[in-house]
Amino acid sequence: MTRWQSTGAAVTRSRETGTLHPARRGLRSTFVGIVANMLLAATKGIAGVAGNSYALIADAIESATDVASSLIVWGGLKISALPPDEDHPYGHGKAEPLAAVAVSLTLVAAAIGIAIQSIREIITPHHAPAAFTLIILVLVVAVKETLFRFVLRVGKDVNSTAVRSDAWHHRSDAITSAAAFVGISVALIGGEGFESADDWAALFASSIIVVNAVRILRPAVNEVMDAAPPVEIETSIREAAQDVAGVILLEKCFVRKAGFSYYVDLHVTVDGGLSVREGHDIAREVKRAIRGTHPQVVEVLVHIEPSDLMHE
Repeated sequence: MTRWQSTGAAVTRSRETGTLHPARRGLRSTFVGIVANMLLAATKGIAGVAGNSYALIADAIESATDVASSLIVWGGLKISALPPDEDHPYGHGKAEPLAAVAVSLTLVAAAIGIAIQSIREIITPHHAPAAFTLIILVLVVAVKETLFRFVLRVGKDVNSTAVRSDAWHHRSDAITSAAAFVGISVALIGGEGFESADDWAALFASSIIVVNAVRILRPAVNEVMDAAPPVEIETSIREAAQDVAGVILLEKCFVRKAGFSYYVDLHVTVDGGLSVREGHDIAREVKRAIRGTHPQVVEVLVHIEPSDLMHE
């Protein structure tokens, strides 16, 4: 079963069993992340100041930006779930990838701030971090990695770029915490002269955050720009259309994603000797076949092309 088919199956189950709509599932996972990040940011910030660890303070800053970015994702999901209206006949789905773009830019801004402060701490002599900060970091890594796996699974199930970006934000936080753990460990084991290992760890973590930001940004921008979805999606749509009686071939098949939905434009070739009504009936069956096998397709525009192949 392809990723597209499994996603469609999940939507079908949602409709049949009355489970949560994809947008609501995304909102729920985002809310869990917001609450967790607020608690973690406060915990790491207090521990970082008390334990003299800038890596932990930088980690707290990253968690704070997680809260802000999750709120952006929350807003994007809420807007994207709104139905079409007079001003937005195709719905509000673009709000979802736009939220992902905003999240990635927030990550970059946080990484730059952490890197600048890390360099300042490296060139400024200071005491080594306290040992108890390592316990805090172990707990943080465990919580953030668990959140990453949970939110990423939801993002894949509902096929949401914004929710997946929120998941990678949790992963980047887990990485910064792991880097801080290594840096503090080196500072404590190395003793005098190794105090800045903590700050080098924060600097390394900032580069990892940028990498994750780019990873989030690329698919989000592609979706905003109406880039073609994965090949298996178009292939499965073509197969559904070509199975309809009366369809000779498909000349064109364009698919674009907007939020949780897909829009399809097809050029279908039929027997040129058919009446307008018969051609219309085939087009209607093509739409029914595609939407029946692909629940996330909300609109199918079929252009009928005549062919004289059957009369030659």
